[in-house]
Amino acid sequence: MQGQDMVAVLVRWLKQQLDGSGQKGFVIGLSGGIDSAVVAVLCKRACPDNTLGVVMPCYNDGKDAEDAELIAKLFDIAHVTVSLDKTYRLLAETVTGKRLEDLDEKDINLANLKPRLRMATLYFFANQRKGLVAGTGNRSELEIGYFTKYGDGGADVLPIGNLLKYQVREVAGSLGIPKQIIDRSPSACLWEGQEDAGELGFTYDELDRYLLHGEASPSAREKIDFLRAVNRHKLKMPPIPDF
Repeated sequence: MQGQDMVAVLVRWLKQQLDGSGQKGFVIGLSGGIDSAVVAVLCKRACPDNTLGVVMPCYNDGKDAEDAELIAKLFDIAHVTVSLDKTYRLLAETVTGKRLEDLDEKDINLANLKPRLRMATLYFFANQRKGLVAGTGNRSELEIGYFTKYGDGGADVLPIGNLLKYQVREVAGSLGIPKQIIDRSPSACLWEGQEDAGELGFTYDELDRYLLHGEASPSAREKIDFLRAVNRHKLKMPPIPDF
């Protein structure tokens, strides 16, 4: 399926999800990356009059917010900016009992607070507007559990959840998303300078090739198989006793 065909299918799917939900629109976190840009534009096409983008800077590169604003303005997406700096600082210092400056920003336990704060913020606006939170996870990320449980994994719909990363790029091109967004190094914005490939130890091209054809270097294969196994719980509802 080509990019333009996928766009038509996904917009139709979003309309169906909205019609069946009893809700009135969509709310999306705008990070400045390709995934959030694609989801935001798809939602705008599916629901032109009630789609809201939320820009949520939280101790990350100011370029992220600039790119998020670019997408909002280019595609005429209503948006608000909510700085989570103070909230994150207060929570981080409260749970650790230390000053933020004395903490390791790359501590994954702290870093995961950021997407969980973003999730809570998105649901505030979604509840306020009677909207659905549209998540930005793609199939490549979901396959290996590369998302924060109850953070960016907390959403009502996952429009690109069946698209590998290369397909997201194809859809982005069909939507007219600027090349500077498409070509950005993927990042979960967990800390300044964080990039997905550096944290994972392999690229999305390597991951997609493995998921499609089972081909990967021994090192990448080992890492991917490990992540798929250890993060399987993220894709399931919490277990419930069967009696």
